[in-house]
Amino acid sequence: MSAPTLTIDLNALTSNWRALDRGTASGVQTAAVVKADAYGLGMPRVARALAAAGARRFFVAFAEEGAVLRQTLGQGPQICVLSGHMAGDTEMISDLDLTPMLNSIEQITRHLESLPGHPFGAQLDTGMKRYGMDEAEWEAIAPFVLEASPEMLISQLACGDDPDHAQNEAQLARFHAMTDGTGIPRSLAATAGILLGPRYHFDLTRPGIGLFGGYPYEAALPVVSLSLPVVQARAVMPGELVGYSATWTPEAPSMIATVLGGYADGIMRTLSNRAVLWDGDTPCQVVGRISMDAVTVDISHLETIPRSLDLLGPHQKIDDLAQTAGTIAYEILTGLSSRLERRYVEGGV
Repeated sequence: MSAPTLTIDLNALTSNWRALDRGTASGVQTAAVVKADAYGLGMPRVARALAAAGARRFFVAFAEEGAVLRQTLGQGPQICVLSGHMAGDTEMISDLDLTPMLNSIEQITRHLESLPGHPFGAQLDTGMKRYGMDEAEWEAIAPFVLEASPEMLISQLACGDDPDHAQNEAQLARFHAMTDGTGIPRSLAATAGILLGPRYHFDLTRPGIGLFGGYPYEAALPVVSLSLPVVQARAVMPGELVGYSATWTPEAPSMIATVLGGYADGIMRTLSNRAVLWDGDTPCQVVGRISMDAVTVDISHLETIPRSLDLLGPHQKIDDLAQTAGTIAYEILTGLSSRLERRYVEGGV
C-alpha cells in the first residue's frame, strides 16, 4: 500500500439498508439517500449495491447528482431531487426522468408550467425552516398541487436524533395537519425518524447516514475503514520538536512514525495532538500538527514498525473520530478526499 486506502464494505452497507427496511412498519417502502457522492463513498458503486439489494427510490441533493445517478442505474429506479426544480433544471429533469421535490410556490409554478404531467413531489416545512412550504403557503397552493397528483409529500425532522426532544412530536402533529386526507403517499423519516417508531414511518422512509454506519443507528454495521501507510520512523529525543508550529515534544526518547495522509485527504486539523490511530488492537497517539499530507504518530510502545496504521476501523468508527474532531460523522465522511484510494468489498452476503 503506497497511498491512504479507504475500504468501503458494500456488504455492510446493504445489510444496514435491509435491517432498516425490516425495521419499518408493514407496507412502508425504504428508499436510500445517496447525495454528496453517497456521503463521500462513491455514488456509482454504492447506488448499484443498494439497487441490487432492493432499493427502488433514491434521493439526491440537486439535479446534477441525479444525472450521475441515472447514468449509473439506467431507467427504472425513481430519483428524487431534494432541491426541487431549480431554474435551468427543466431539460435535465425531463430528459433524465428525475422527480423534483418542489419547495416553494415559485418552484411549483415553474414545474407545472414547463413540465405538465411530469412526476413531482412537494416538500413541506413542518418546523425545521430549511426546505419546503410552511403552513400558510401550503394552504394557499395545496388545491392546485393536489390536483396535479404529486408522487409524495415529504418533510424533515430537525431533532430526530434526540428521541425525547419536543420538536419531534410537534413536527409529527404539523405533518399530519398539513397532509391528512390528501390520499398522497407521505414521507417524514430519515434514519433518525425510522428509529423513532412506526408513527413516523408513513409510506416511505429515507435512510442516509444509517446506511453508512453512523449515529443514531447504533446497531449499524461499520462500512468504512481508513488505513494510512507509514512512510518512515525516527527516534526523537526530549526537547526536540515535532511538526508545524512545534506543538509537541517527547518527555522521554520516542519513536515517531510519519504516515501518509493529512487535511488534503479530509483528516481534519482539529485532530492534531488528539486523535488515535491503531496498529491492530493497539492505540497510537497522534503527536504534533496534522499537515496537508502527513500525520506524525507516537509508536514508541510497538515492538516493530508497522506498514500502516488505521484511522477508521473496528476500534474507531466514524462517530468516534467525529467526537474527537468536534464534529459529526456526516462531515467526516463527506470530507474524505477523492485522492484516497477507494477499495470496495462486496459479495458473499
